[in-house]
Amino acid sequence: MPTRALRTAASGMYAQQINIEVISNNIANINTTGFKKNKAEFQDLMYQEVNINPLSTSTPGIYENSTNKIQVGNGVKPGSTQKIFKQGDITATNNQFDLAIQGEGFFQVRKSDGTLAYTRDGSFKVNADGKLSTASGFIVDPDITLNTDVVGISVGKDGAVEAVQTDGNRVTLGNIELARFMNNGGLLALGDNLYAETTSSGQPILGTPGSEGFGEINQGFLESSNVDIVEEMISMIAAQRAYEINSKTVKTVEEMMTMANNLKRG
Repeated sequence: MPTRALRTAASGMYAQQINIEVISNNIANINTTGFKKNKAEFQDLMYQEVNINPLSTSTPGIYENSTNKIQVGNGVKPGSTQKIFKQGDITATNNQFDLAIQGEGFFQVRKSDGTLAYTRDGSFKVNADGKLSTASGFIVDPDITLNTDVVGISVGKDGAVEAVQTDGNRVTLGNIELARFMNNGGLLALGDNLYAETTSSGQPILGTPGSEGFGEINQGFLESSNVDIVEEMISMIAAQRAYEINSKTVKTVEEMMTMANNLKRG
């Protein structure tokens, strides 16, 4: 039926619209620290069995139950968006509070409601209480607190944090722990470069940087977005062409229906 073709083409246009929105979000975040690109995933809709030739070949005008059938699909639907947790480039900033993870793991931060969130964005600051925090004011967990006599800090690849005091002495402030998950793709993106634990991601596994599969911490560096602009431009062109072809399908079906209507009138 022509209406099935119209619905199928419309579902294809809607799917490519979602695809373009995902791609545009990736491109918009090309300079976002620690950003992980999204990929739109789609699923085909249910199928219907259609007789190839429902009319009887032996008795004209009589319908028969033919076993020679074909499956005709009803289009496509957006299934999900998948985060691609590929390592981004590590760039030097020479800022003592900038930390980058080389390998697996997330920094833990405590939100204002007391719940934990996870991030790859290591562009930390020091708040009014001397605690290491994100740009949005979320405190790094476990707490790393600097006193007023601290003139600098040193963070080892294993997450050990030492403070350099005004008298030159070095004092251990604590250790930065990392969290990793069985399924990173199951994490819920919260915005502000934060992720939340879900049943799909599994519970966080805590550990020391540089051991047991955890990545190392590099002080004075930040992890860039893992968006490849060339790859996104190619995906955008492909989505545009697919949208255009689906729109031409709608136009073709409309022309076929007009021709059939004119034949009926004749």
